[in-house]
Amino acid sequence: MEYHKTPGVSIAVSDDCQIEWARAYGVMDAKTGRPATVETIFEAASTSKFVTAVMALHFVQEGLVDLDTDVNRHLKSWHVPENQFTKDEKVTLRRLLTHRAGLPSTDFSHDEGAEYPTLLDVLNGELPALNKPATPELVPGSRWQYSNVAYDVIQLLLEDIAGRPFQTIAREVVFAPIGMVNSSFAYPLDPERKNREAMPHDSNGVSREPAMHLTAVAHAGLTTTPTDLAGLTNEVMLSYQGKSRKILSQGMTRRLLSRECDIDPGVFGLPLSEGLGVLLKGEGKDLVFAHPGSNLPGLNCWLIGSPGAGRSVTIMTNGAKGEMLYMELFAAVNAEYGIL
Repeated sequence: MEYHKTPGVSIAVSDDCQIEWARAYGVMDAKTGRPATVETIFEAASTSKFVTAVMALHFVQEGLVDLDTDVNRHLKSWHVPENQFTKDEKVTLRRLLTHRAGLPSTDFSHDEGAEYPTLLDVLNGELPALNKPATPELVPGSRWQYSNVAYDVIQLLLEDIAGRPFQTIAREVVFAPIGMVNSSFAYPLDPERKNREAMPHDSNGVSREPAMHLTAVAHAGLTTTPTDLAGLTNEVMLSYQGKSRKILSQGMTRRLLSRECDIDPGVFGLPLSEGLGVLLKGEGKDLVFAHPGSNLPGLNCWLIGSPGAGRSVTIMTNGAKGEMLYMELFAAVNAEYGIL
């Protein structure tokens, strides 16, 4: 932790689809020196996409939306712009979940001197938002291109279908059924949770202020604990094994964890495939699913699960170099539990 200038880390490890242990080390803010605990709340960053995917597939399971229908048929308050790329192929939920909708990779900066951008401002790429709009720049289905804004289209899709805010949907569909009491897509946090929030730290270990987006949240807006995320991972693994269906049926969970396309090994440094919102490696009893996350200016999250064995590890850190620390920690956990 000292070497990687990462002041705090929280870990949860599961075996046989049950949390075996959870521990936290260091401090949640180097400025105050307050110790990190298993109740300390971190930003899940892009691991939020795993939760968004589970929510979307619940809607598919309930017959509210189809994986392969043009999402413009369900969107009400905004539509994906049609252009030369969508003449023959359309943006679908399957393609949004798998980063194959042809939507751009973009950051989410905004005009600091204006009002905060709404979700529609973000999707339109209009001031005060300074990101690229959610307009196809490739033929949908033609190639894999990681896109945060694609998941914010899913956010609006679910909100338009349900007629409720994304945070409310998340609470009803995912958080409440499995007891994720420390999880939220609403930010800033309420005073009690704010008191338990880990601050980000830059590459020098200096405490910084969080930079969470407040309206486009489906791609990276989850705040949670490793214990909460481990609870969701355990539910997914139990569902995969046919032992629970609190959120998804066994069939739908197996679709979540089924290979949709292969990813260029150069992207992550090893051969991985894309499922319906998670990264995949191996198959059958050797299948492993994962999702990383990294939010500026310095919060990280990694989740890896082995559904056949019912083992998983979730690690969250509050340092910009936390991903390097994660690799060392995962190697130790993997040596003991054999997740990979």
